[in-house]
Amino acid sequence: MNDTRLPDPDSPEARKEQEPRLWRDDGWTARIIKNEEDDGWAVEMTMDGQSEPALVGPWTMGRDKKNPKPLDSPAFITLVKTANEVLRRHEQQLHATLHKSVKIDAEAGRLTVKLDIVPDEDEPYAVLSAYDESGEQLAQVNVPPTYKLTVQRASEWASGGFGKQG
Repeated sequence: MNDTRLPDPDSPEARKEQEPRLWRDDGWTARIIKNEEDDGWAVEMTMDGQSEPALVGPWTMGRDKKNPKPLDSPAFITLVKTANEVLRRHEQQLHATLHKSVKIDAEAGRLTVKLDIVPDEDEPYAVLSAYDESGEQLAQVNVPPTYKLTVQRASEWASGGFGKQG
């Protein structure tokens, strides 16, 4: 008996599409587009649910030197890996921007002072905190999101008894 039901439109198989200039699979869409900068072609990789591509790069011309080379499975797999790597690096960079720490020598010993920025749309702020070598929190205060954490500021904050922001 043949199963003639249509696939669930939200299933991965229903979203799978493999055309010469458009591939959808594995949560990604690869689209070959005209390069606005020159006569060539570009490929954009967009993650499902995102409005902006995670990656846009040059694409190879076909044999006729006018049209783009068609997408294929190996190229799509490579593009997915590259786009995932770009997203991972972006997340690491964002994390490094929002979370900073310095180590200082204070009366209480070697301390770690951390600055964690909370990028709230309405009222962004940052949290300045100090930890001893065992990881126990010694102090915590809210500071402006523009606060610049330096070894000197952290040392001044610690030597002042953590009572002021530095």
